[in-house]
Amino acid sequence: MTSLASTPETESRNVQLNDIALFVEVARRKSFSLAARALDMPTSTLSRRINQLEQAIGIRLINRNTRRLELTDAGTVYLQRCQGLIDEARLAHEQLLALSDRPKGRLGISMPYSLAIWLLPEALRDFTDRYPELDCEFDLSMRSSSDSHGTPYDVILRFGHGQEDTGADASSVVHEVQTLDSYLYASTEYLERHGEPRSPADLAQHQCLRTAIDDAYSEWNLYNGSERVRVHVDGQVAGNNISVMGTLAGLGMGITRLPYCLALDPVIKRNSLQRVLPEWRVDPISVYAVFPSNLLPAKTRAFMEFIMPMLKPAD
Repeated sequence: MTSLASTPETESRNVQLNDIALFVEVARRKSFSLAARALDMPTSTLSRRINQLEQAIGIRLINRNTRRLELTDAGTVYLQRCQGLIDEARLAHEQLLALSDRPKGRLGISMPYSLAIWLLPEALRDFTDRYPELDCEFDLSMRSSSDSHGTPYDVILRFGHGQEDTGADASSVVHEVQTLDSYLYASTEYLERHGEPRSPADLAQHQCLRTAIDDAYSEWNLYNGSERVRVHVDGQVAGNNISVMGTLAGLGMGITRLPYCLALDPVIKRNSLQRVLPEWRVDPISVYAVFPSNLLPAKTRAFMEFIMPMLKPAD
């Protein structure tokens, strides 16, 4: 803990909540420039305000003499104690806006391309029409909350078979928001050339499009009522994008697993996909939402409430 030049005790009483909020923003993003951009203020002004905060409390909070911004021990403790306070203050502000039905500001959302291409084309227009004071910024990469390079999101949506698939760090809050029934699909062309499997065991003789090459992703669980079968599958192609796998299946490259809702995507339907082993389903895929904390601002709640009906299975 490094002390700065001594300051009168009365100065510590003049610490402003806004300056604490600026410190929390810098500490979370681990960058003055990224925090300044998010706050829409000059980096020099932000640096000066943090310096004034340190002078007021008489303790250095941030080490600036390294290539990567680092908190001092005191800064780490200060962040832990202050970020909840700032989150509560922001939530109170957001709730006041919610009372007037006017969520506003930047809404940062990360989701897989597969989910975006299904949800966004029509939904985004309706959402922005409903909330004209919200600026939506979408990231369609698969970066986790822990490697977002100083750009925390208000919500991260991920597909997965468990919470560990979300890549969320220990400080994040993860909720399973929907479970999507999944089935096997292939193109008419593929089935005409290779024949249609009549039982789960027949899949071992087919090109199966998996999400990864390794053995952990080469076991498919199939269910028919109370009957369960585990099948080892193989194939030349694997990828972690559900829509791309559906498109490749539509081009006759093999059999793939798809959530039912994505199989209805117009791009995939144009490629004449049809159900394989229609009486069987495979492991469902869940949609998870990852939030920075349990305190959801009005803008985040508005987005989640808007998309939830779209994630529900069709009747």
